[in-house]
Amino acid sequence: MRLVMKFGGTAVDSPDKVRHIAQLVQSHKKGNEIVCVVSAVRGMTDGLLSIADSVKRGDKTSLDEFVEKCTNTHIQIAEGAISDTNLKTDALATIKKRMRELEDVLGGIVLLGEVTTKSLDYLMSFGERLSTPLVSFALQDLGMKSQHLTGKEAGILTDSNFGEARPLMDTTKLKVSHKLEPMLKQDIVPVVTGFIGADQYGNITTIGRGGSDYTATIIAVSIGAKEVWLWSDVDGLMTADPKLVMNAKVLKEVSFAEAMEMALFGAKYMHPRALEPVIDTKIPIRIRNTFNVKHTGTIITQNPGKESQKIVKSVSVIRHTALIDVSGGSMVGAPGTAAKIFDTLAKNRINIMMISQSPSESSISMLVRKTDLDKAITTLELSLLGKVIKQINVNDDVAVIAVVGSGMRGIKGVAAKVFGAVAKHGVNVIMITQGSSELNLAFVVNDGDCEQAARALHEEFELAKAAGKG
Repeated sequence: MRLVMKFGGTAVDSPDKVRHIAQLVQSHKKGNEIVCVVSAVRGMTDGLLSIADSVKRGDKTSLDEFVEKCTNTHIQIAEGAISDTNLKTDALATIKKRMRELEDVLGGIVLLGEVTTKSLDYLMSFGERLSTPLVSFALQDLGMKSQHLTGKEAGILTDSNFGEARPLMDTTKLKVSHKLEPMLKQDIVPVVTGFIGADQYGNITTIGRGGSDYTATIIAVSIGAKEVWLWSDVDGLMTADPKLVMNAKVLKEVSFAEAMEMALFGAKYMHPRALEPVIDTKIPIRIRNTFNVKHTGTIITQNPGKESQKIVKSVSVIRHTALIDVSGGSMVGAPGTAAKIFDTLAKNRINIMMISQSPSESSISMLVRKTDLDKAITTLELSLLGKVIKQINVNDDVAVIAVVGSGMRGIKGVAAKVFGAVAKHGVNVIMITQGSSELNLAFVVNDGDCEQAARALHEEFELAKAAGKG
């Protein structure tokens, strides 16, 4: 069986964990061809982002501290995870070489005094470029043949939209297949950086935060893998956030469509775009826990079995959001009003998470992340207030509750059951949206009510029992 295994940042942040995942790969290697995709050591990506901010502020002292800390972290992992002297020497030489390159990049950025999207992608790539050699040498330490590659070296070609690059799939499939197939035939385990590709000019690009999942599915499609295993620090997709709902359970099986909704609505276990490459090819994805290998996790498939087709599968909560309501008599019956509002926000890179418009057309409500709120209001005030819109109202302390399940499609009374359950607990619903797919019913409540609403719905649809049977 041909497998693609992705390991998250929490799986590579200590010598013991790196050894553990090397043993995990070894245990599945017999009779299987395996490609590993690895994320940056936990905290590394955030560290690189904060360094970029330091450069903008002209703060050079924190750069030296970061480089020293980063070097020590990776050297310590290499020394503890690899026992063979020669392999250890090679691993340390690779890390030191990459660190020298990182120092050169930082030096160049400091001299320029600015961080462009292109240079930021180059900078951000170092997290994964430092973690992959650690895993590759640890595999060799256990007697396996392995080679570490960047996404660029593996053949992932993207557009030049730095920070959120999109893979050019037809070319990528050819290039990745051409690079990895001979390695697999020679029984080599390729260890590929997650999150990274390159544009047609050879510039390093990144495919968005959490993009290692996406890299794994791109590679899976390119080499015709049987399954993708996303190893993380959770047992699988859950009926609710266990921090909010005590009796939340792991879902055994969900459909691609449901998983897409869960990923978009805040299930932190997957990059929302990671499902795109595998939907057409129907390659199943398993989400499994690196530290609880006995648990079979959640499998995401095209057509889940009958017993797992519950009306509602999960209740998600997204916090740190804000509601902007724009209104005005001049909006009524004026074609293009919504387009002007959304276009103005889009040009300023503000993502709208949910939209609701009244039939009178006199107001539009939009949900944005709290971090985008100030920019969104300023943009609307400068561009449209007094022209297209007369008034802007803001509620900056709201949360979204999303109820997901393919079984909701065509079933009468689901919405009544949802809103009846939250009303019983005295929770006020501020805004509601449901797509025509009927896979997802989302509504906005005051942030203080979100935990109670999530628990009420989990209980109402008996999700603790449903997941156990699924």
